[in-house]
Amino acid sequence: MGDAPSALNELQALRWWLGDLRATVVRKAEGLSAEQLAARSVPPSDLSILGLVRHLAQMEHYWFITTLSREDEPRPYVPDGDWDAQFRDAAADDALVADAFETWHAVCARADAVMDSLEPSDLDFVWDPDDKLGSVRGALLQVLYEYARHAGHLDLLREAIDGQTGE
Repeated sequence: MGDAPSALNELQALRWWLGDLRATVVRKAEGLSAEQLAARSVPPSDLSILGLVRHLAQMEHYWFITTLSREDEPRPYVPDGDWDAQFRDAAADDALVADAFETWHAVCARADAVMDSLEPSDLDFVWDPDDKLGSVRGALLQVLYEYARHAGHLDLLREAIDGQTGE
């Protein structure tokens, strides 16, 4: 996406960076088969590009839907609190790949709708003083942290699959 425009307020800048990181996920998965998307990194790890897409969907769901919107619904890809399922169950199956990307895109759209309702002054809003990251800003920063961390994993996974490097 290039450099962020210089005339953004803080909320706009955070959203711009989130968009850039989401675009990185798309670029790193582009053109890969179900087998390549589900290819594991280094045994015994279950880390794969597909697993990361599933993880990012559930992570955005948690922060934007469950936490900020206070919607009480199950997190995708974490059945009965089984955190390993989001990676372990990411198999080389076209239907699973389609589901993962459809879920991720749908969650991103819901997250964008939540952020569309925010004003820059909402960043300081604390929904529960007992939450470890109890502000809207804290939630957005946590999401950016997760994407940035996993963008590095995506870089390495993609390079191991077909040698593609760079942005």
